[in-house]
Amino acid sequence: MFRFIIQNSRWLAAGALLTLLSSFGQTYFISIFAGEIRSAFNLSHGDWGAIYGFGTFASAVAMIWAGGLTDIMRVRRLGPIVLAALAASCLFMAFNPWVALLPVVIFCLRFTGQGMSTHIAAVAMSRWFVVNRGKALSVASLGFSIGEAAYPLLVVALMVFFAWQGIWIFAALLALLSIPTLMWLLREERSPQSMASEGQSAGLNGRHWTRNQTLAHPLFWFMMPAFLGQSAFGTAFFFLQVHFAEIKGWEHFQLVAMFPVYTGVAIGSMVLSGILLDKLGTARLIPYFQLPMIVAFLQFSYGQSLIAALVGFVFLGLASGANATLPNAFWAEFFGTKHLGSIKAAAAAAMVLGSAIGPIITGILLDFNLPLEIQYIAIAGFFGFSSIMMWVGISRARRSQQT
Repeated sequence: MFRFIIQNSRWLAAGALLTLLSSFGQTYFISIFAGEIRSAFNLSHGDWGAIYGFGTFASAVAMIWAGGLTDIMRVRRLGPIVLAALAASCLFMAFNPWVALLPVVIFCLRFTGQGMSTHIAAVAMSRWFVVNRGKALSVASLGFSIGEAAYPLLVVALMVFFAWQGIWIFAALLALLSIPTLMWLLREERSPQSMASEGQSAGLNGRHWTRNQTLAHPLFWFMMPAFLGQSAFGTAFFFLQVHFAEIKGWEHFQLVAMFPVYTGVAIGSMVLSGILLDKLGTARLIPYFQLPMIVAFLQFSYGQSLIAALVGFVFLGLASGANATLPNAFWAEFFGTKHLGSIKAAAAAAMVLGSAIGPIITGILLDFNLPLEIQYIAIAGFFGFSSIMMWVGISRARRSQQT
């Protein structure tokens, strides 16, 4: 693993840089400013949730088209364009004076950050690396973990000295200053080139599947509950963290203090799943990667102590780390890399859509007085269902390939 990182450090660092900068469009980063945004624009919790959900949903729709650009543009060209757009989105948030434009601001941040920056990194790692695809995805995904661990603490510290709008200006500057770094890292784009057809790896039955063919295959729809649910309910958990601490009778900082444990476990799971993926293949691992989510949400539901919550975070981290590698490798392994950008764009749209509807669903159910702890039991049941669906879909696909 160490030798692999050293030999490929330039391209792996480019992927990690993109995932790190995607933080500016991720829920955990934007939600830090929720109180200040609501106060500045005189929004209720419901207003803010609706605006956030609408902007995120619109970005999911845009991803279906824009994600295919990774099939026709090199990362060295597309990456800087997306980072420049991300910087402009951060400035849009900092200087926007009108509440009517706030959904557009959220759309821009979610599309350029959570959507395209993440998508480009995942497609690049999946396409550039075949034998070591799992390791590449796990290393590049460290940017997510670094952002989750560092940015909230840094932002809270900066908010003591600067207005919240000023921090978005800092974010924009960081994105802009990272463009020359990305171009330098990719001054020689990894071979095989992203546009070289001879370097593409095939999928099921030795075919290079198009997006329309993939959407027509039953396996795609067997996998959708898992990919949609991970994003939806993982986002919802962190979106409602303050309410979760309140109903358990804990101080919010006691819950937040467990986040580094979650991040540490996620990093370990990310690296381990990447190594196992290269040894065992995606098909043997992916049907089981959401089983820890069942344990996590049952712990969050029934547990009343901080120790129980800590156990829940450990299992949540196990699933989160595996989620950074296995789904991304799945599309390349089963449907090939020739049209990977457009194929994964559909999956990325589902992921972004999930992050929009998760908080909305849980919020509406709370308004109808369905306790969060009861919801978490149902969510655990959903992940049991999604795991069965993955197992059935993978089994059917492998049998059809052998006949």
